[in-house]
Amino acid sequence: QVQLVESGGGSVQAGGSLALSCVASGDPVSSACMAWFRQAPGKERMAVAYLDPDGRTTYGDSMRGRFAISKDGTKNTLHLQMNTLSPDDTAMYYCAAVWRPHCPLAYSSYDYWGQGTQVTVSS
Repeated sequence: QVQLVESGGGSVQAGGSLALSCVASGDPVSSACMAWFRQAPGKERMAVAYLDPDGRTTYGDSMRGRFAISKDGTKNTLHLQMNTLSPDDTAMYYCAAVWRPHCPLAYSSYDYWGQGTQVTVSS
């Protein structure tokens, strides 16, 4: 069992940056796959970034080069640095985890989810 709590969302202008955090409590997550997903109203949930237990990362096509996923093992916290934001990035951002050696691509494969944090980017 693990609990995930996101923070760091807010409103920014296009071209700005935000840093999201996801604190994991309960069972240790050092061997877990962790990921960020996002969902805008009326749209499907989409992958943002994945972080394998071995440190390998994977990004969605529109996020690659702008976003960076990382983990602080000491604080048991997942991070997402978002740069050069555009209105297309406006969505609810969710932290997720599953105990697998390699991150699956589908959001339905993840067992644990945070409550989400809202990111709004204005033009």
